[in-house]
Amino acid sequence: MKDSTDSYDDEARATGWHGPAVVFGLAFKYIEPGQTILDLGIGTGLGSELFEKAGLRVVGVDVSEEMLDICRKKGFATRLVLHDLTTTPYPFDDNSCDHAVSTGVFQFFRNLEPVFKETRRIVRPGGIFVFVAGDRRKDESAEVVVDADHTGTGFPVTMFRHDFREVAGWLGNSGFFLIDTLEFTVWMDRERVKRFPARAYIARKKKIDTVRRETESALNTGISR
Repeated sequence: MKDSTDSYDDEARATGWHGPAVVFGLAFKYIEPGQTILDLGIGTGLGSELFEKAGLRVVGVDVSEEMLDICRKKGFATRLVLHDLTTTPYPFDDNSCDHAVSTGVFQFFRNLEPVFKETRRIVRPGGIFVFVAGDRRKDESAEVVVDADHTGTGFPVTMFRHDFREVAGWLGNSGFFLIDTLEFTVWMDRERVKRFPARAYIARKKKIDTVRRETESALNTGISR
């Protein structure tokens, strides 16, 4: 009999879930063995397994103790933390991780800016933030109700799609600059009929805090006078 790890991961494979491979491909040239990557909403760890295989240390956070238990069984995460991403601050020190990744939770957030700001606080200057979000065109609704047949939970779930310009704006306001994006399709069923458009993003935390630098410059100017 298969356990929940097999069931969840098998379903991801059966529906052609390529999010982890897409984000790893975008991030590959910016990462190095021995670095630490924070997986936001780690789930069963699918989003960070490739980073672990590349020699990075994985730190994971998730709202579900069951999901964290699945990660523990896999045994690749250095540290796992139970926490709700809608609640800030997150239980991590400033500049404590080299990079961050998230592949399976942002479709449940209407506004990603608070998550981005917390991620910026935790990621070291120059680190990358690579993630997947639902994608929408300018004239499309942000909300999508996914029926019970496709959620695997037995009840319908509201998901959110985000406009590219909206996400880019949140990143900029949070202290990241966007490097690249890639559109791809997420299939909601094994028959690959129900489509959910997605986009992978990779951004870098600015090495210099412009606001702080300008403030210090202004203070120094005042002192010199």
